[in-house]
Amino acid sequence: MAQPAEKLAQALEALKTAQEGGKIAIRTGNLTRPQRERLVKNGFLQEVMKGWYVPSRPDETAGESTAWYASFWGFCAQYLESRFGADWSLSPDQSLNLHAGNRTVPRQLLVRSPKAKNNVTGLPHETSVMDVKGEIPKGADAQEIEGLRGYSLPAALIACSPNYFVQNPTDARAVLTTFSDASDLLRLLLGGGHSTVAGRLAGAFRNIGRDRIADDILQTMKSADFDVREADPFETQIPVFVGHRETSPIVSRIRLMWQAMREPVLELFPAPPGLPGDAKTYLKGVDDNYVTDAYHSLSIEGYRVSHDLIERVRSGNWNPENDAEDRAHTDALAARGYWLAFQAVRKSLERILKGENAGDVADDGHREWYREMFAPSVIAGILRPADLAGYRNAQVYIRRSMHVPPHDVAVRDAMPTFFDLIRKEQEPAVRIVLGHFIFVYIHPYMDGNGRTGRFLMNTMMASGGYPWTVIPVEERAAYMSALEEASVNQNIRPFASFLAKQVTKAMAQPVS
Repeated sequence: MAQPAEKLAQALEALKTAQEGGKIAIRTGNLTRPQRERLVKNGFLQEVMKGWYVPSRPDETAGESTAWYASFWGFCAQYLESRFGADWSLSPDQSLNLHAGNRTVPRQLLVRSPKAKNNVTGLPHETSVMDVKGEIPKGADAQEIEGLRGYSLPAALIACSPNYFVQNPTDARAVLTTFSDASDLLRLLLGGGHSTVAGRLAGAFRNIGRDRIADDILQTMKSADFDVREADPFETQIPVFVGHRETSPIVSRIRLMWQAMREPVLELFPAPPGLPGDAKTYLKGVDDNYVTDAYHSLSIEGYRVSHDLIERVRSGNWNPENDAEDRAHTDALAARGYWLAFQAVRKSLERILKGENAGDVADDGHREWYREMFAPSVIAGILRPADLAGYRNAQVYIRRSMHVPPHDVAVRDAMPTFFDLIRKEQEPAVRIVLGHFIFVYIHPYMDGNGRTGRFLMNTMMASGGYPWTVIPVEERAAYMSALEEASVNQNIRPFASFLAKQVTKAMAQPVS
């Protein structure tokens, strides 16, 4: 008779087979009942609804959302395919979100189908799918977007709700910047006689500084004898920055977020003290903070580190070659990596305190911070040397977050834009808050993004003369909640307030 471990191994083999071809949703028929029960009991499978499951990780706590958020889009694609075959589509508004690179898990996914019955299907963690009976795009107006049936970008802009531009201004502007001319839109506007939509889109393009496209829409529609009245669908104006077509929506998204979030940050953050006159004293304060900073930063990421371990690492008494406990201890590897990365960050601080551009220094230094952070894991054989080569080359998910970071290909476009914004930003407070937030929003690495983001934050602190600031692990829930609010709802105020509170406390500490 097979032992329990052997039975679990067999069930895992069956699960692996069921996932072939990139399948996310696991149906009742894909596994035997004993296999399903064994996988659920051991944390490898989670039930979504009766007859439907998604893979999960055994180390997730009961009720955790990570497996579901990571599986959401793939699960929905397979579930809708099973219900409607090829006769379904995402709504125009949701199609636009995905075209803009916004892959945040929605509370309710709206889809259309001629076969729909206007039902709401409840899903885990207060998410749902609402299917609405209606026509779906055909031919060139339909497009597969990341494995989901949706509207092509021009068709989605024609069919989207007027409120989309108010409720999703960043996404709307991001997709508008990808147009080099009005040809694809005019084909649909003229063919469908969409005079009201034409006026709305002309106003939208003029809002982002694309006057030529706006004028082309108006003049062409009027020449075809349509009565078109231009109307700006956005509630706000932004400084014009888009003089040319952006080939990647993520580039526009980052620039737009930066512009939209600057003013709230400046409103909430304390004024910068200015570059310190005594760099040596400033760096001593940084060094004095190391043990506390390492303890809290590593603890935020879930590592169980003690002050004693951190001191052993710093003093050189950590010896993985001769000490079996150190050699096998993941927490010790993380502590050692943090110490090495801290030394690299300190070199970056020295350059900034000499007056070098903070964006240039961070752009040069962040790769070294990352390499040093994970060098001990490479030496220990846990990671391959190739893992330190650069930005991630696979999808990554943030634990418990509805925000899904951009694809790895988009990261290559996003990071140069991000550092260019830091390089040109004149206000240290903006570099601090948006530097940290947008770095973790992009999530350029498979691991270590939080630690690197906090290193980047403190590097920018130095550029304004603010003291090195520790985010306490006791405030982790508020910290993560503020980041989530900024990522999902584009509301930077809670995060700016949170960091302002921490830096104000740091500024009030007596200098030794």
